[in-house]
Amino acid sequence: MENTTNKYFIYVRKSTKGEERQARSIEDQLAEIRELVKKGGLNVVGSYQESQSAKTKGRPVLKEMLDRIEAGEADGIIAWHPDRLARNAFDGGRIIDLIDEGKILDLKFCTFWFENTPQGKLMLNMAFGQSKYYSDSLSVNIRRGQRQKTAEGVWGWKAPIGYLNEPKLRTIVVDPVKAPLVKMAFELYATGHYTLDRLRDIFAAKGLRSVNNRAMVPFRFQYLLRNPFYYGVFVLNNEMHEGAHEALVTKDLFDKVQAMMKRRSKPNVVRLKAYVYRGLFRCAECGCGITMETQKGHNYLRCTKRVKKDCSQPYLREESVTEQIAAALTAASLSDDSADWLVERLESERHGRGGILREAKRHVQKQIEKLDKQIDRLTIGYLDAGAFTAAEFNKRKQEALNRKRKQLDNMAALERDDIQRFEPIIRFVNGSKQMKYAAQTSNSQKLRAELENVGSNLTIRSRKLHVEPRGAWKLVVDQGSFAQHNAAPEISGAAFLGKTRLYPTKWSRPGSNRQPPRCKRGALPIELRPRNSSYTQSIARPSALPSLTDPAARTAAERRPVQCDPAGRPEAWRHWPLSISPSASTAPRPARSPS
Repeated sequence: MENTTNKYFIYVRKSTKGEERQARSIEDQLAEIRELVKKGGLNVVGSYQESQSAKTKGRPVLKEMLDRIEAGEADGIIAWHPDRLARNAFDGGRIIDLIDEGKILDLKFCTFWFENTPQGKLMLNMAFGQSKYYSDSLSVNIRRGQRQKTAEGVWGWKAPIGYLNEPKLRTIVVDPVKAPLVKMAFELYATGHYTLDRLRDIFAAKGLRSVNNRAMVPFRFQYLLRNPFYYGVFVLNNEMHEGAHEALVTKDLFDKVQAMMKRRSKPNVVRLKAYVYRGLFRCAECGCGITMETQKGHNYLRCTKRVKKDCSQPYLREESVTEQIAAALTAASLSDDSADWLVERLESERHGRGGILREAKRHVQKQIEKLDKQIDRLTIGYLDAGAFTAAEFNKRKQEALNRKRKQLDNMAALERDDIQRFEPIIRFVNGSKQMKYAAQTSNSQKLRAELENVGSNLTIRSRKLHVEPRGAWKLVVDQGSFAQHNAAPEISGAAFLGKTRLYPTKWSRPGSNRQPPRCKRGALPIELRPRNSSYTQSIARPSALPSLTDPAARTAAERRPVQCDPAGRPEAWRHWPLSISPSASTAPRPARSPS
């Protein structure tokens, strides 16, 4: 017959963490305890329920129950198992101490036997110790599994926005709904035209929400844009690891976003009036910046005169600058026929470049293997030889991983399309074709963006714009409508700087009637060299393309024989064609001038 004079508290607990999934739920524990109470006729004076891990001390519900027992309100506890009461030495020791002091006279468990004797307290101590051992070993096993997953490049925690946790394989997969929005956020912010507040408004309308289904605030966008997880790596314990998940953005795009964020983090104390052309031009006379101001309802550009106080450059109306920019953009545009012909030649050439791209892939693969070996040597030197401190090791490993990620991005770009390297050239030609139509817009912001794309070293002298073509645009200017002039002509006041004649004349002797020097046979291009003493040779020139400005003349020139005079000079020596090779990196390169 059970002793019914003792007063008991019922205590049930369920951990909120997933490490104790084998334990009964609170409802199941209560069902078995009620059956135990009914069978033993126990006197229950109170019941406690708690949802907290017993691994660490400080559970408020257990403390309240033990305080009441210590005050004499009860002298026994009913639980499903001893591990419900304690998984740490502090709580277990307090319960044993209360038993020794006689304040706890009895303990009842559904799956464990206890008797208030030396043998019973020994068994209870062993049960508490076993529970603590289970908790500690489980923690060690979890950390070991996390280290293994980290070594395999798997993020072992909740996936960030744009990714999903795959429960079956326990990996990270791309979220087909949110991933395109995350990539768009990177691309928009990298342009410099979007703030975090504007991103919040744009993507709130598109339905982008956090992993907890909350609205995205600017701070969340800042954390998202700074997270290296999106370009294929992750940081754990201040150490960067290469991820096995699919990257949403490239390392270059991520770096552009970081640079933009760093630039915007600088305080902007002075609030200036927004002028579209402010900070774009410099004074050609003194080199100072060109600022803008409003006078009598019109916007004017003027030199700041910070270096040369007596700079003589006059004011210039904003409307005049807009007209000159539009004229300059129109002049930098290829004709439709020339652009279409170039695109056709590039398309025909791109099919024979597979070998070069395969070689490029092999080169990138060698670089990746070299970086892998470098990372292995760093790890061995850090773990075995102790050659680096932890901070130095993490820094070097991060640099190596970032270089490897860039190479992987290059490999992915090559593998997506073996002929993709021609796309930038084709896009450039088509963009040059469309430039004359883009110049017709009345949007000054768009005109400024196009001008910054086409030219550099933008200066103003005597109310006229001077533009130095940038990169391949210089070839368009040299080979376009300016190729037949000795100097860049003025078009509505705008002028392109630089060489506008493909082959400038070199004079060898003084005189009023100057002539070009005699051409050496070895100085001519291979296709144009005379093969015998005759002065007229019919030579095929499949790779020497005529001027880009006249398609009809270009077709006829490809079939016309090369005429040489008795002195060895080719006829029309000033109009040798530009030798265009689509295998060039981004733009055609002019042939060398004859000496």
